[in-house]
Amino acid sequence: MKQIENWQSFGGEQQIWEHTSDTLNCDMNVAVFVPSKAKTEPCPLLYWLSGLTCTEKNFIEKSGYQRFAEEYGIIVVAPDTSPRGDDVADDDAYDLGKGAGFYVNATLSPWQSHYQMYDYVTLELPKLIADNFNINQKASISGHSMGGHGALMIGLRNPEAFASISAFSAIVAPMQVPWGKKAFSAYLDNNVSEWQKYDSTELLKGLDVPKVPPILIEQGLADQFLAEQLKPEIFESVAKDKGIDLTLNLRESYDHSYYFVATFIGEHFKFHAKFLSDS
Repeated sequence: MKQIENWQSFGGEQQIWEHTSDTLNCDMNVAVFVPSKAKTEPCPLLYWLSGLTCTEKNFIEKSGYQRFAEEYGIIVVAPDTSPRGDDVADDDAYDLGKGAGFYVNATLSPWQSHYQMYDYVTLELPKLIADNFNINQKASISGHSMGGHGALMIGLRNPEAFASISAFSAIVAPMQVPWGKKAFSAYLDNNVSEWQKYDSTELLKGLDVPKVPPILIEQGLADQFLAEQLKPEIFESVAKDKGIDLTLNLRESYDHSYYFVATFIGEHFKFHAKFLSDS
């Protein structure tokens, strides 16, 4: 890994690193916030997954999370949302291709040679972070929109790896909404069993309750995508039926933007810190 940017922020360091990804067959950037506490002792991790059209920079520049990461002594890892490069397949639409990896392992041409985001986030990236940063054995995961889908899906598929899961404006049931259907059809063909692997609501149905980490979801009621693309009530219904530890906050007048994320990001860090604490 090669460090390409570094800023002091609230006592910690906001860094951006570049590396060659064997999983994605391209060079990737990943943002990492290192709190001052990490200079003297191992710290827990929070993975942040961003949404459609985003890079590794949107969250670190717009959410104001650094003050909370420093306060709670949490290393925050925010990767890019898709593979990048001139030879990486793309699409003219904003919701497919670069910036829209959907955190799946693509099985169809022309996507499969680079779009292996699930393996990148769950296998390659954790090893890189462990080899280069002063981490302990605890981690949580969070994200926004498409990244909220990614955080929920990855957390539910790997419950032993995460102490807690949270999401903002998440695509909770991608098999049932236009964004998810479009991406899954392109990346995964019409293989329903493959689709189910990446659908948080479907995953939740099949999990044993004791294995599911605590979940916090934030949703703005003025979100322009709420009714058509997000549908948190579908996920909430399954969680209630199974007795899952889910908190769904419905926020009056808030939309889909990073103004919404910035307003409540501190509460999410407080939530995760409770489960990442050594006490």
